[in-house]
Amino acid sequence: MGTKKNFVLDTNVILHDSNCLKNFQENDIYLPLVVLEELDKFKKGNEQINFNAREFVRELDVLTSDELFTDGVKLGEGLGRLFVVTSKVEATKVWDSFPIKKPDHLILAATEYLTTKYPDVKCILVTKDVNLRMKARSIGLLCEDYITDKVANVDIFEKSNEIFENVDPALIDRIYSSKEGIDLSEFDFKDLIHPNECFVLKSDRNSVLARYNPFTHSICRVMKGKNYGIEPRNAEQSFAFEILNDPNIKLVALTGKAGTGKTLLALAAALGKLTDYKQILLARPIVALSNKDIGFLPGDAQEKVAPYMQPLFDNLNVIKRQFAASSTEVKRIEDMQKSEQLVIEALAFIRGRSLSEMYCIIDEAQNLTPNEIKTIITRAGEGTKMVFTGDIQQIDQPYLDSQSNGLVYMIDRMKDQNLFAHVNLLKGERSELSELASNLM
Repeated sequence: MGTKKNFVLDTNVILHDSNCLKNFQENDIYLPLVVLEELDKFKKGNEQINFNAREFVRELDVLTSDELFTDGVKLGEGLGRLFVVTSKVEATKVWDSFPIKKPDHLILAATEYLTTKYPDVKCILVTKDVNLRMKARSIGLLCEDYITDKVANVDIFEKSNEIFENVDPALIDRIYSSKEGIDLSEFDFKDLIHPNECFVLKSDRNSVLARYNPFTHSICRVMKGKNYGIEPRNAEQSFAFEILNDPNIKLVALTGKAGTGKTLLALAAALGKLTDYKQILLARPIVALSNKDIGFLPGDAQEKVAPYMQPLFDNLNVIKRQFAASSTEVKRIEDMQKSEQLVIEALAFIRGRSLSEMYCIIDEAQNLTPNEIKTIITRAGEGTKMVFTGDIQQIDQPYLDSQSNGLVYMIDRMKDQNLFAHVNLLKGERSELSELASNLM
């Protein structure tokens, strides 16, 4: 057990994780009154942060008593106490350096006040705001990011599939000739691979694309098959189709930079599996531009979100263009859209639905928090497959990064589960120009 600390929470920590009060062990937590006032502004709305604000306020309501301002309220077994700090506290350093009385500075003032009041206890401001951490350090206050859900190792996103060299050529021949594959125990690398991992096996005279199938405990050949007119252009895309097409894999992550084909492959695979699912749902979170709420845009709810959904329609049009305009395939897609068998919409609109017998594709998942992704996955009913796609280098949420976003968190937590598979796409296939921009800019 370490030395007890006092933690001051910024509003963005609560909006990121409404359950954050349970993540500070036996340490005491202090909420500046201004944080509660800021949460009040976030209570209305349908985005995840609005739900987080409401959830936290509900939890706070259960704990509320007059002691919050004096002796604090016990948070539970093995946890510390929760206090609320009023805005009228002594904080000479803060007001000398930052005289404007805005929320960030009031949070700093609460931190300085507690640091002075309890000189023998470390007082740490916890915020996901880099600028506020800089301000705190400039006047000698301790601060840190909220890192409960940070993933330590993100190296897997720098590399493609494994390539195992010097494999016995007879084993590779047997993989080609056996539909069921070969038992994992026959391979030297049996302790190195995760369930559903895809890789290349090479000998001095032959090679094969392969996957470890945990359901049959075997290494099987990966075929290069088409899905609804879309053909894989490289080994990675063949691997993506392999895991997207397997109904036993209920949860899939496809990562990679722009132009690697993540969303297109997922949508083509879904359309190729129409008979297995009642509905295909393609959704993405809305990340407002320049931190402006989409409320400022003209039109009704659907018209407001239409510009954010356009990239998903673009992918659908790429698939349609593989066929003649009058073909049965194109007519089928259009009929599915009319009958809502194929739905493309903002992620906020699917909240509260039970997602049963659906092929769900969640695009731009790097802009979701771990809590948001958990909320979506826990809504999956029987017969549902969930695919999350994203580029961890293109995060548009101000308080998420390549280590704390929900997509990497999910991959890190799920990597050893039989129901899960992840493919990282490195090779850009959109165009030579797109590839050049992704690599150089």
